[in-house]
Amino acid sequence: MATKILVTGGAGYIGSILVPALLNAGYEVTVVDNFMYQENSLASCCADPHFRVVRGDVRVMDIMLPLLAEADIVIPLAALVGAPLCDRDPFTATAVNRDAIAALLRHAGRSQAFLLPITNSGYGIGEPGKPCTEESPLRPVSRYGRDKVELERIMMDRGNAISFRLATVFGMSPRMRIDLLVNDFTYRAVTDHCIVLFESHMKRNYIHVRDVARVFLHGLREFDLLADQIYNVGLSDANLSKLELCQRIRQQIPTLTVLEAPTGSDPDKRDYVVSNAKIEASGYKPLYTLDDGICELIKGYTMIRNARYGNI
Repeated sequence: MATKILVTGGAGYIGSILVPALLNAGYEVTVVDNFMYQENSLASCCADPHFRVVRGDVRVMDIMLPLLAEADIVIPLAALVGAPLCDRDPFTATAVNRDAIAALLRHAGRSQAFLLPITNSGYGIGEPGKPCTEESPLRPVSRYGRDKVELERIMMDRGNAISFRLATVFGMSPRMRIDLLVNDFTYRAVTDHCIVLFESHMKRNYIHVRDVARVFLHGLREFDLLADQIYNVGLSDANLSKLELCQRIRQQIPTLTVLEAPTGSDPDKRDYVVSNAKIEASGYKPLYTLDDGICELIKGYTMIRNARYGNI
């Protein structure tokens, strides 16, 4: 009998890459999503008899508990992601990002495993010249980061789980997000040929969305080896400042102009370099480089435009 996986938020940016990969690997997958963006990102999965989809809110335990009872493994992707969105609706953000998953953890049986995506934004402001490891102090600077850090503590106390601290994700997905930093900067380069930078020195780490799906599959295959531990997941050669990121984009879009603003600030204040040595030592290596992702995004933005509310 195939292993049964419950994926919340499975129609989202990561889920719409991960769910087909899980099905292709032979798992039975149930997705719960509220489809708040009217997405059809899992349309290609509907012909698979091992795929089930439920329209629902992950905060409603009357929906979630019967589904939880049937699952061997839970991958909770449902979240309101990013500092601006969480600040706009802080109560909903905490309810979805922390409390709903904590409730599943409380109700889950001891044999039920969790693979949880956390953000490496919990490192906040790193120490100069010192990469953040999984043992580095956590100093989240946003509500999103604080909620995820608290959830990780709850999950690791419970056990039978893996926490993946994901770098900033990039790349094309059936449920596209243009707001993520690499995706956003590449979109501006393609459409405007100009990027205005605030606090251009601030660094962060990056990872391709398909490599995120691959690390979950790695966690499933090697669960006994990886269980009850925390792993940074990012590209070890892509700890870049925002200015350095723009320079990499300009290698593929030479017409890009980059302006450094003398005033203004980034609402997401994180600034750090991350070590991904621990997950790499377990046998996982990313396949997609930052340059691969930029090339992919340029092709994608040839097809799509973020003009939902535009008048031209």
